[in-house]
Amino acid sequence: MNIGLDVSGGDFAPNVNLLGAVQAKRALNGDSCIFLFGDETEIRNELIVLQEEASGFEIVHSPEIIGMDDHPTRAFSRKPNASIAIGLDYLSEGKIDVFASTGNTGAMLVGSIYKINTIPGVIRPCITATIPCVNGRKSVLLDVGSNADCKADVLCQFAELGSLYAEHILKIDQPRIGLLNIGAEESKGNLLTQAVYKMLQDIDSINFIGNIEGRDIFTNKADVIVCDGFTGNVVLKEAEGFYNILKERGIDDDYFNLFNFENYGGTPILGIKGNVVIGHGCSNETAVLNMILHANEVATKKLSLKIKKAFN
Repeated sequence: MNIGLDVSGGDFAPNVNLLGAVQAKRALNGDSCIFLFGDETEIRNELIVLQEEASGFEIVHSPEIIGMDDHPTRAFSRKPNASIAIGLDYLSEGKIDVFASTGNTGAMLVGSIYKINTIPGVIRPCITATIPCVNGRKSVLLDVGSNADCKADVLCQFAELGSLYAEHILKIDQPRIGLLNIGAEESKGNLLTQAVYKMLQDIDSINFIGNIEGRDIFTNKADVIVCDGFTGNVVLKEAEGFYNILKERGIDDDYFNLFNFENYGGTPILGIKGNVVIGHGCSNETAVLNMILHANEVATKKLSLKIKKAFN
């Protein structure tokens, strides 16, 4: 398995990305090859500091950086030699099996759509988040930021994409799909959620269980929770906020410790023809390690190919 890593992405690049890559190489025990995209001189110098042999990686010189403030669409024409641009080129050409980055999320999404292309039939690719539940299981929340405004048919596709992710990656048989709403009754919500509810009832390929409320998110009432990206991002950031508050107050709790994003590292973009994984911009080496390991899992299980087959 060939795994691509954007060394230049994120708030603490390149140091934490290379630390994570070194740890991931050891964890994968030679079963996969890690391609490092970034400034070659910088990468080699940093590996010397880490006392790690550069020969253990494939280094791809990518001297430009798409920063967090760069416009996602214009960045690719202005910075064709950026690590994200070249990494996605390698993925589209089949030189790597998956590409991961903690860099500009918008650029990763836009680049994936135009360089890798959307799976035929998918209206809008989306980003997920894994939610730890009090019973020890996990739920999938989508979308969490890439689609702030959604129409009914888009949300219905999120349900299908989330179901496939839960089935093939989390190994959940017939995942229960819940629509995030302000009440459990079918008539609750705004015009959008009312329309989506009726449409989800008619999709035979998913196991739709109805509406779930905000208090149900962490109780595993549903395996997949569907919402627009605006709502999903608020939920995700609120969960991270609770974790940070508990840490600041010196409270240690086994369950709330699961909300530490370092444990998950990254999440795939669902609905594109290749395997692309996005991590937090403020990731440390542990988060980068877990992002790479998750990228390896997503590629090994051929997630994008299985989604493509399902939509075809």
